[in-house]
Amino acid sequence: MVEVAPRADSLPARWRYALATTNPPAGEVDAVTRWLVLTRAGVLPMTLVAAGQAGLLAAFRDADVAWGWFALAAVGLVLAHCANNLMNDLFDLDVGNDTADYPRNLYAPHPVLSGMITRRGLASAALVVNVACLTIMLALVVARGWPVAAFAVGGFALSAAYTAPPLRLKKRGLGEPTVLAVWGPLMVGGTYYAATGTVPGAVVIASLPYALLCTTVLMGKHIDKERWDAPAGTNTLPVVLGERRARVATQAMFVGFYLLVAALAVARVLPWATLVVVLSLPRLRTVWRAFSEAKPSSSPVPNPVWPLWFAPHAFLLTRRAGGLLVLGLVVGALVGW
Repeated sequence: MVEVAPRADSLPARWRYALATTNPPAGEVDAVTRWLVLTRAGVLPMTLVAAGQAGLLAAFRDADVAWGWFALAAVGLVLAHCANNLMNDLFDLDVGNDTADYPRNLYAPHPVLSGMITRRGLASAALVVNVACLTIMLALVVARGWPVAAFAVGGFALSAAYTAPPLRLKKRGLGEPTVLAVWGPLMVGGTYYAATGTVPGAVVIASLPYALLCTTVLMGKHIDKERWDAPAGTNTLPVVLGERRARVATQAMFVGFYLLVAALAVARVLPWATLVVVLSLPRLRTVWRAFSEAKPSSSPVPNPVWPLWFAPHAFLLTRRAGGLLVLGLVVGALVGW
């Protein structure tokens, strides 16, 4: 069952709907709502959590934190995620992957195919946001040194290569490992370095549980798109594994998140308080059931992002468990446990 977009009479209501569904509400689209849809801002909280992890880990470890540089790095991460989403739509359109009947244009309006913006306008928006990212990177390099550039350029290269020729990592089954690397060591490690001038190995390891959760969202999305991707030769990891094995692999990633948090808490790499993530187990039970069965032929519930089914389930777990992880890190930063 696809949910028909409701009308939203106030601007805040329009923005909330766009953030919740990555779709615009019915009626006229204002500039802010358009930008939220173009950048798929509904998934930006995953990046905010990664940035927050870095700052809270630094506080938990009693590191000498320059909070101004931390804040600038966090802004840079969010802008980089926006740029990545814009570039993905641009490159997928240019290589012929995104079409009118492809899921990208079904679960939310494709920026160009929907007429929301021209191809030139999309390219210009991506350029402007990337220039802003570059400016922030240069400021942080001056303040903290060349390792900032290594983190930033590494993240940009992987993000661009995700869809852009010649590598097109998504097409080669390497998109999912890319998300693990970017949302873990690169985002958290890079922000931690910008904030403190160091990046201990323990911080890189501590970044992995949440990065694993972020990877489940992409796994779910690619499982949803498997029947379109396989005939087109887009060999995402779910295409390589097949739907059933991909669902099992994603369930293993869910379990891996909880086991990693527990192990790292015991090792004192994470605070004991991060064990609060167990409060998300009721959500895991619902998501687990969804991943235990094949995708339904139509959505049994109102679903504004259909034909996505597994991806929103994984996202809801990531939001719940990620929020609890941040809560545990806050407690650890404040009281040390």
